[in-house]
Amino acid sequence: MRAAVPEYVGTSFVDCPPGHRFSLYFPVWKDNWSLDKEGKVQALKQTLSLPRHAQDTLAALRERQAMLLDGIPEVARLSIEAQSTAPFATGLGLAHPLENGFAFLNPYGLPYLPGSSIKGVLRRAAEELAGELIEHDRKGWTPEAITALFGLESEDHQKEHLRGALIFWDALPKPANNCMGMEVMTPHYGDYYQAKRTDTYRDGVTPHDAGQPNPIVFLVVPAGSKFSFHVTCDATRLTANQRDTWQALVRAAFEHAFDWLGFGAKTAVGYGAMQIQEHSEENHAPNAVPHVPAQATPQVETGEKVWSSAELHYNPSTREITASFEGKKSAGLTGEALERLLTALGERTVKLKKNKKLNNIPIRVCIQGNLIKIIGLANEGV
Repeated sequence: MRAAVPEYVGTSFVDCPPGHRFSLYFPVWKDNWSLDKEGKVQALKQTLSLPRHAQDTLAALRERQAMLLDGIPEVARLSIEAQSTAPFATGLGLAHPLENGFAFLNPYGLPYLPGSSIKGVLRRAAEELAGELIEHDRKGWTPEAITALFGLESEDHQKEHLRGALIFWDALPKPANNCMGMEVMTPHYGDYYQAKRTDTYRDGVTPHDAGQPNPIVFLVVPAGSKFSFHVTCDATRLTANQRDTWQALVRAAFEHAFDWLGFGAKTAVGYGAMQIQEHSEENHAPNAVPHVPAQATPQVETGEKVWSSAELHYNPSTREITASFEGKKSAGLTGEALERLLTALGERTVKLKKNKKLNNIPIRVCIQGNLIKIIGLANEGV
């Protein structure tokens, strides 16, 4: 498989941020530039890890937000630290060879949650709190407060439109263990969904149990990732009472959204769920490091690890290498990634091919649940 780029760009993109590997350099094309449908999973595995410079860029962007917030009066800002309790996905409707895209912040190639999306979820949370269904505890929310903080846009273009006082910043998640994740959806009624719709039916096709399931992999930010939500307020648009209460109102809306709504895509089936961290910062320090309670650990093991003394296994018939360490085994390494590893092994390659295995080799791997991918030698930056 190869990426759809000129030859002078090269074939190794391990140092690129995940957004670039997922879009510009996604290696899922055959030599004749047709889509390798069988290679989608292997191609997605190559986009998961955040290399060191991508981690540094993410840290710098988060610090920049913190420094900007530090220059805003405390009464005009609110920061909420949260940790995801389920995988987070966004931008699934974007075009991509996987059939499900993902929204990255360009030109950095890092995952993000747009401020406009956060505003939409928070407005819905406020409307639910102000509605009749939660009449016993509205947390102070009223229709007037919703209009003042979120604005008002009428379908009648002749009427006045009001701008809300709140400004929601983009959220830059810090993926757990600096690694993205993979999930699978399995539509069972593809024939029905893809048939042409008429007034009463889809070409005579109806949903039935004999349909062929179609597993589709897609990219996520894994559970256990950190999210920093920042909101600022133009107090000149509020009444005196609203200036004193807007932070409490927004905090209540966040809590409701975390408990009942979720952020991003596929929230109806549990994706995008989060939990608020008790140390949320109204007094935001520019270099503050969020404290995560010991019990708030990721639900699945994720991230880049070093296997200090792995055993490599070579299969000449399939021409792939696997690694095992402390009862765990990696997925097979093939193609150009295998060639890079053999080159890094140097003279040890001869022994590996002769004995079909090689002991006590320090390697770097990327772990996402049960999926383990070899990245390269731990001590040679492969």
